[in-house]
Amino acid sequence: MPVSQQTKTRISRTISPYRLGFRTKVHEVFRAPRGLSEDVVRLISKQKNEPAWMLEKRLAALQVFYAKPLPTWGGDLSAIDFDSIYYYVKPTKGGAKRWEDVPPNIKKTFEKIGIPEAERKYLAGVGSQFESEVVYHSLQEELRKQGVIFLGMDDALRAHPAIVRKYFGTLVPASDNKFAALNTAVWSGGSFIYVPRGVHVVLPLQAYFRINRQSMGQFERTLIIADEGSSVHYVEGCSAPQYTKDSLHSAVVEIFVKKGAKVQYTTIQNWSDNVYNLVTKRASADQDARMIWLDCNIGSKLTMKYPSIILRGRNARGEIQSLAVAGSLQHQDAGGKVIHAAPDTSSTIVSRSISRDGGRTSYRGLVRIGKAARNATVRVVCDALILDPSSRSDTYPTMIVNEASAKVAHEATVAKISEEALQYLQTRGFTATHASSLIVNGFAEPIVQQLPMEYAVELRRLLELEMTGSVG
Repeated sequence: MPVSQQTKTRISRTISPYRLGFRTKVHEVFRAPRGLSEDVVRLISKQKNEPAWMLEKRLAALQVFYAKPLPTWGGDLSAIDFDSIYYYVKPTKGGAKRWEDVPPNIKKTFEKIGIPEAERKYLAGVGSQFESEVVYHSLQEELRKQGVIFLGMDDALRAHPAIVRKYFGTLVPASDNKFAALNTAVWSGGSFIYVPRGVHVVLPLQAYFRINRQSMGQFERTLIIADEGSSVHYVEGCSAPQYTKDSLHSAVVEIFVKKGAKVQYTTIQNWSDNVYNLVTKRASADQDARMIWLDCNIGSKLTMKYPSIILRGRNARGEIQSLAVAGSLQHQDAGGKVIHAAPDTSSTIVSRSISRDGGRTSYRGLVRIGKAARNATVRVVCDALILDPSSRSDTYPTMIVNEASAKVAHEATVAKISEEALQYLQTRGFTATHASSLIVNGFAEPIVQQLPMEYAVELRRLLELEMTGSVG
């Protein structure tokens, strides 16, 4: 039952300000001219002193980008002005290994976000990217001695060129889509992780991505390889100042989960509402491997992101759990894709979305079961919570089943906060605002509880800030 107009009037509509929208004054070391061109791509590669084969990949990808049209599905991309964007900004002379060596203004930015404190308390390693470059990177010495590699992607290209060349672009080729081509042409920063056979990284590795400049483009590239019987949990966070002009974030992530290995990739996206977030993320899972995407999307103007898993080996398992929150003038178009290509594979996609103040959420999913995927099992659950009449939620599920032995289940629900639920909580002493916040947090809890404790606490707090005064 929708909430009455009387209840709406009692509840303030004031939303708490975006607390990470502050700006930092930085004296940049180098900035490429605005706009995209072959000269800019060559300039990026020259600044990084890259091998010739990487420049060739960049230039070929640029031609793919020019040739491919903008997607006509999903969100509205027509307002993106590719000629107004800065594709490469270098904020420092090089990445620091010690926190003390990070330039003061940039260090102060990450201190406000809480990165140093998080590293000390509950992280095995940290990477911090500011604009186009990783400005700080660390890894526990014990893991280094076990052979774990955790570097910025540019450093990995210099230190381990053969491994990067072997895997780069094999899961997400430049031809995959227009924004994968753009990333391949102008990529900078990101993370490279290699976990040796049988090594378990117990504490999470984290990377934090910060856009600071107006009309900035951030195009990190992340490559994770978990060798046989290993495990790792990677967490990424992101934020940006609020500007009147739009910025573009277009990352590519490739993950290789070898036999019996496990990888969890957690995202807590909190971009400002002037950022287009257009991301391609894909993983492959070999025999007995397990891949988990945990995707939490709160910020951005428009997000189009569908973490994908290719289940290549027998008994491989894949999970995609996502939470999307869309407020005024926001569109969260998110979901997941799973390809079953081997027998006895299983997958779960759970999507929860909240739309408020005229925001729009969309679930867009694909499950494909090949003829070789005997006894495949699939479960898809899509739940949406709509807080007012001006908000919207859509579901676009696609299931292609080419194997008679497959077991596939799909369920979806759409709900509103009821007058009865609010009144019940108010009779227990809660204000209307607090009552609505409790209901929303309860709706999100099945996703939030999958996070490590410290991140779960932070996400619950972010949800409370987002929902302050929002009910309908």
